[in-house]
Amino acid sequence: MDDDVITTLKLLIIGESGVGKSSLLLRFTEDTFDPDQAATIGVDFKVKTLSIDGNKAKLAIWDTAGQERFRTLTPSYYRGAQGVILVYDVTKRETFTRLENWLNELETYTTRNEIVKMLVGNKIDRDDPEVDRSEGLKFARKHSMLFIEASAKTKDGVQCAFEELVEKILQTPGLWESENQGQKVRLGDQEHGGARACGGYCSIP
Repeated sequence: MDDDVITTLKLLIIGESGVGKSSLLLRFTEDTFDPDQAATIGVDFKVKTLSIDGNKAKLAIWDTAGQERFRTLTPSYYRGAQGVILVYDVTKRETFTRLENWLNELETYTTRNEIVKMLVGNKIDRDDPEVDRSEGLKFARKHSMLFIEASAKTKDGVQCAFEELVEKILQTPGLWESENQGQKVRLGDQEHGGARACGGYCSIP
């Protein structure tokens, strides 16, 4: 492990097929967008180092297939995860209504009670939304999740979603400190904590 990296975090991206999970991951890790992104087969995996308030964390981000036929991968996929991004497509209501199923699966298989959850309403660049922002925020608050609307296509909210998730994990020492004995984390003043790249996109319940 790099000397200045305080921890390695396992993050998951889950949600229905076609909501843009892989596109969000590619935008965050490689700053690219492919409008013809193929459906993920099984599990994809990317690593990126992120610095939060002077603390570097290495992120191992797992992107899973949304299709039913790949669900046999589920238990190992969830094991040990410290953070999860739940994605729905703001232009397809059924991807929002099925979030309950994904949450149930998360509760069934996750091995950490304090896992940090971020709800992302993707594709806000489209002008045919079926799910209002207020509905997403209400759902997130009900389930104690962070919430943001984003667009992998235009970049809006993508960096912020990952930054806020990682910051929240670092503020929850029980999630990661046991694997990093002796490491000290220094988080900056809370007043400016959410102000980095977020603009008006972040809503912390």
